[in-house]
Amino acid sequence: MLIAMPTMTDENFARSVIYMCAHSTEGAMGIVINQPAANINFPKLLVQLDVIPAKEAIRLPEKAESVRVMKGGPVETGRGFVLHTADFFLKDSTLPIDDSMCLTATLDILAEIAKGGGPENAILALGYAAWSAGQLETEIQDNGWLHCAADPDLIFGTDTDKKYDKALRKIGINPAMLSSEAGHA
Repeated sequence: MLIAMPTMTDENFARSVIYMCAHSTEGAMGIVINQPAANINFPKLLVQLDVIPAKEAIRLPEKAESVRVMKGGPVETGRGFVLHTADFFLKDSTLPIDDSMCLTATLDILAEIAKGGGPENAILALGYAAWSAGQLETEIQDNGWLHCAADPDLIFGTDTDKKYDKALRKIGINPAMLSSEAGHA
């Protein structure tokens, strides 16, 4: 996971925590997991996308009610990406990221979640973050990002506003001690 340094001035990424889905010599792609989408909740989105009729929105299973909608990043913000645990897989639709995480970008997963099926844990991200070849490496060298290991509590936790501080603490950094000044040793 990437953790934005306090010096990050881009409003899309200030205090962001990003789950990295892909990183190669061709570039990188990730999902911001700690920026809720303003005024959008999962049940209303299911109705808006015609996944369920409006009358069913009040009877969703608890699992569906718990799905958070995030601003996944500034790229393709009108497109939804479900970041989820690997206990659910749709042939030709789900991209395994590793043994525990997957990414699915079809309405089929939303319909399954609405019925109480689907993955054990999921977040719906509107858009994603992307870097061209070498761009992320340059930003890391310029002290734009820190990184930590991903874990389900950090990704799927309900305390969205505390994820940034939790990610920093995960790598032994007290957020109060972080300087907004960057430098090189």
